[in-house]
Amino acid sequence: RVLAVAEKMKAVFQGVEDYSSEVEQIYFKDGVEKERYRFKYFFKKPHRIRVEFIAPHSGLIVFYQGGEKQATLRPFPSFPTLQFNVSIDSSILKTPTGQSIDQTDMVFFIDFLFRNLAAVPQKDDQFEEQKDQVNFLFWGRDYVKGETPEKYHIFISRQNWFPVRIERVSPEGKPMETSIIRNYVFNSHPADAFFTP
Repeated sequence: RVLAVAEKMKAVFQGVEDYSSEVEQIYFKDGVEKERYRFKYFFKKPHRIRVEFIAPHSGLIVFYQGGEKQATLRPFPSFPTLQFNVSIDSSILKTPTGQSIDQTDMVFFIDFLFRNLAAVPQKDDQFEEQKDQVNFLFWGRDYVKGETPEKYHIFISRQNWFPVRIERVSPEGKPMETSIIRNYVFNSHPADAFFTP
């Protein structure tokens, strides 16, 4: 059933040229909330990304073109010419759990589902269908390095077949990271310049 959802997501994504969303990212240490971030996320095929931070680092914008080894940071909206190129492997650009900018889009997420469904035994058969969403437990090798098996509780909207909540849990059952995604907008066709620093 999870594979069928992944196939549906992949099919729907083929018809999406661009999307944006509002994201709340919560990070935990030893099962206790430590950090929380809010930002707007924009994606345009083939692989253009723009992230606008709301809190903390209000006003910071990150630009990334797929395949590049660097991203551009624009820290102050009122000074658009002040910007810095930073390696995507730099700790400045990585999340508290080590995720890099090139691991944030729907292409990576869908591939993560297919890759782990094929390679990792699924220990929990929990799959729930509701009117507006489906949710399931999923075991995968960690999202960042693909090494340690972890558990994910994933909630997918039945309206657009994109994730609305992703809970990443340690093998011991402690929360590590939660992503809450709201207010998707699809195929608004922003100009390429919007993704260019």
